[in-house]
Amino acid sequence: MSSKGTILVVDDEETLRITIKEFLDEQGYEVVVAGTCEQALERINEFLPDLILLDLRLPDMNGLELLEKIKSKDAHALIIVMTGFGSVDSAVEAMKIGAYNYLEKPFKIDHLRLVVEKALGTQALRREVLTLRAQQVSYGDDPEGVIIGNNQQMKEIYTLIRQVAKSPSTTVLIQGESGTGKELVAKAIHRLSSRKNGRFVDINCAALTESLLEAELFGYEKGSFTGAATTGKQGLFEVADKGTIFLDEIGEMGVSLQSKLLRILQERQFKRVGGLQDIKIDVRVIASTNRNLEEEVEAERFRKDLYFRLKVLPIYVPPLRERRDDIPLLVKHFVHKYNTEFKKNINHIPPETEKILVEYSWPGNIRELKNVIERAVLIAGKETLSPELVAPIELVKKSPGAIVAVHAGPVGNADDAGGTPAGGGEGGEKQDVRSLANIEKQYIQKVLKETSWRRTEAAKILGINRTTLYNKIREYGLDPPQ
Repeated sequence: MSSKGTILVVDDEETLRITIKEFLDEQGYEVVVAGTCEQALERINEFLPDLILLDLRLPDMNGLELLEKIKSKDAHALIIVMTGFGSVDSAVEAMKIGAYNYLEKPFKIDHLRLVVEKALGTQALRREVLTLRAQQVSYGDDPEGVIIGNNQQMKEIYTLIRQVAKSPSTTVLIQGESGTGKELVAKAIHRLSSRKNGRFVDINCAALTESLLEAELFGYEKGSFTGAATTGKQGLFEVADKGTIFLDEIGEMGVSLQSKLLRILQERQFKRVGGLQDIKIDVRVIASTNRNLEEEVEAERFRKDLYFRLKVLPIYVPPLRERRDDIPLLVKHFVHKYNTEFKKNINHIPPETEKILVEYSWPGNIRELKNVIERAVLIAGKETLSPELVAPIELVKKSPGAIVAVHAGPVGNADDAGGTPAGGGEGGEKQDVRSLANIEKQYIQKVLKETSWRRTEAAKILGINRTTLYNKIREYGLDPPQ
């Protein structure tokens, strides 16, 4: 039978070492023991344990010092510290250094089993996510800066990103629905290019009026318009000099402003609003849009010459429904992210849950999936991402050929997201859009009822603190039964 995992037990009490080893051996783990810090470091140099049980009181070195040494060798090492009664302060200090959990001696052997199972379940998910990240395109040390996906279309995008990154000036047009990760692609190009030490400046062209967008992009001189009487201001093109400027939703830019942008792309210079002096810049321009620019050109809402100037190297980011095989990878990535953020330990995603997530159409794409997993992890009371936690997007068959998709809450205009508006969909789908707040209210009400309104117990199940629960009870007007 294959081992369920390798565990290193570090404790100077021989009887306890042997007891723990024999018990965990019976549970199917491979257990190695060490009686001193020196022996522990030798074992760690020989192999990488999945879990380390570490006593904080050792003869040749303080357990906290050993913990720091182990973490310096492997930042992802999973360590449970064991501490004597009354030494909780040391355990808390160990948690700050990076210990996963602690056991207070004496502990029951069944409690040890549960803690070990929970820890190794979390470690398995963590290592799977780390392996996944290593196979993706990432930039810098930011864990957010990784594009997840092994779909063939995504592999082609990775190739394009690396190719365009080699040319520091090539203009890029990124097309795709809202929420697909176009900004991540733009940042990856910047960070993998020779411009990585320059600024990455982004602006949403749909968020400002044309006059404000012009002032933000090109800057203005003192007195050029009302409100500019006291001082002038640099524009974002100046700020991004030697770096990259990302023009998000460029399809929303007005035609008159498009002509000024075209001049920058052609001549690499511009004038501030109200200015006379040409300002030369060295900037790579990356633009994105969720619109079909060819249709916009035909409708004369977008300049044809600018469109072809931007489309030197086009990159199309597919919607999530076209890469459903990547959904399980993304779910694991987001579960790991929010486990860390919310200090949760979800380590099991049942096939039923995965089926719900894979079959949903995701009109809001990755942004919507991220929001659903964030909420599910936040309210989860156990280590399993059970189907009811993602129930807001569950596909429920009403009759042959008809499916009702319960939407995961508002994600903006469905048309903007490239999805199907509520009330009608592809292939006979009909979407019943429900409020996330209403779903949250019902779930809290259910937990309170199950715990007979014991708020401390309910807060623990919900994975929130009591203050947050009290605020939710007041916000939703929930009253205990009389």
